[in-house]
Amino acid sequence: MNQENQVLLQKRADVGLWGIPSGHVEIGETVSEAVIREVKEETNLDVRIEKLIGVYSDPNSQVFNYPNGKTVHFITTCFLAEITGGELKCNSDESLEIKFFGQDNLPEDLLTMHPQWLEDALSKKEAAFIR
Repeated sequence: MNQENQVLLQKRADVGLWGIPSGHVEIGETVSEAVIREVKEETNLDVRIEKLIGVYSDPNSQVFNYPNGKTVHFITTCFLAEITGGELKCNSDESLEIKFFGQDNLPEDLLTMHPQWLEDALSKKEAAFIR
């Protein structure tokens, strides 16, 4: 989120849908390091992790079918991060567009698992969710 409490989303090139910037942990990397790296790669922004929003593994929301036929069951850790530097720029061939959205103006074409993550992040609860 930025200082105006807008949510940063990316339109993914692989599926053409909006979602939270995301990625995977590289070998030898911590989850925190992966978050910082992925955000930088995809948005050109520097971030500091503020808190864990939740851990998500429910097959009803975490199984995704890619257009190429591949099906994946994701286990996701979602974090709230503060922007500390950089200039917003679509850096990655993984993204079609990067944009901030007001909380009441989120795009309808979100990845299926992301609405729950956004709802939890915007709830401002102190404890992390396990879903």
